[in-house]
Amino acid sequence: MTLTNNKSDQLDIGEALDRLMVGGVPFRFTAYDGSTAGPADSPIHVRLLNERGLSYLLSAPGDLGMARAYVSGDLELEGAHPGNPYEAMVLLQNNLRFRMPSPVEAFQLARGIGLGTLMPPEPPPQEALPRWRRLLEGFRHSRGRDAAAISHHYDVSNRFYEMVLGPSMTYTCACFPSADATLEEAQANKYDLVARKLDLRAGMKLLDVGCGWGGMVRHAAREYGVEVIGVTLSREQAMWAQDAIERDGLSGLAQVRHGDYREIQETGFDAVSSIGLTEHIGVRNYPAYFTFLRDRLVPGGRILNHCITRADNAARGTGAFIDRYIFPDGELTGSGRIISTMQDVGLEVRHEENLREHYALTLRGWCENLVENWDRCVEEVGEGTAKIWGIYMAGSRLGFERNEIQLHQVLGVLTDEQGRSGFPLRPSWAS
Repeated sequence: MTLTNNKSDQLDIGEALDRLMVGGVPFRFTAYDGSTAGPADSPIHVRLLNERGLSYLLSAPGDLGMARAYVSGDLELEGAHPGNPYEAMVLLQNNLRFRMPSPVEAFQLARGIGLGTLMPPEPPPQEALPRWRRLLEGFRHSRGRDAAAISHHYDVSNRFYEMVLGPSMTYTCACFPSADATLEEAQANKYDLVARKLDLRAGMKLLDVGCGWGGMVRHAAREYGVEVIGVTLSREQAMWAQDAIERDGLSGLAQVRHGDYREIQETGFDAVSSIGLTEHIGVRNYPAYFTFLRDRLVPGGRILNHCITRADNAARGTGAFIDRYIFPDGELTGSGRIISTMQDVGLEVRHEENLREHYALTLRGWCENLVENWDRCVEEVGEGTAKIWGIYMAGSRLGFERNEIQLHQVLGVLTDEQGRSGFPLRPSWAS
């Protein structure tokens, strides 16, 4: 049964939404029952197309229900390109504040919608279903479960990533040397910043954990003559990266392995780079993680950890949408937790830097690429998956702009027995 205005003890969908939102609906809203709410001249028009969409919204209130309805095509956003719904997300996040219904309103809603509407429909196929993950909660961040989580996100389609990320195939925060720099220039600048912080020189050995499609691996080998081993849990990434190494004529210096970083047996590295991996390993595993990386280093060796962080060190989840659709089992914390753990395992922290504004610009560039290649991306992965990426990247951009999330690079060194670090008084990258 749909909501109608035929009886005084029932509310239609538009009226119910308007009553439950603090300040009323700030955008134009139209429901499948013909009801409307919000200003008619709003640049954003949200359309609820069917009862399944309403069931998604009611059975999982918040971002998860909205994502399910949107991905399934039951909820439409007019006035925003699905590859870059940034302006719509600004409007929604600025104004979406709900209040609890009164007993009378709750009764009216119940009469209008019918109990069947409260039953959750089957989630969209892009969602990482939580049932097996709940049963295996004690095995969170085991090697098998980490591999499954990484595959969910990174083994989507190399061709899709090529269109979204651009030629660099770099899925981490860029570092823009100027406001008008291109995304490719900024990604190359990021890799060179990491290389300079690690003081890479010809003949050195570098371990790059969570290497993705091998951007840092190839940069270090090509630009610095460094011998590099990269490792990634994504089979698709490893295949693409190894092909790129061979295509660039770097096979004598560089290699990318498919596997868990914990499987690396080699030691004696002069440097370790970890760019975008820490988000996946679990906060409780930080001591073991940094101990493992420390033990790969020679005395005087450096480690650069680059990852998304929170603005504080409080423990909380990433949210249902991110956990189900983007990064299953992903965890974030503040830079303070990372720094203290590195210090506690015997690494001297020499420098930290917050690049959150750079990540907002990076995400803007990825959204622009998705819009430009929208039809081909949809053909490659399907409209639902492409829409997930649009709302994920636009929402993340907003998070970085608002200082809800940050991006920190933390540089540490394993001092020798006399406590010597080998750092110059003024490092070249700091000038």
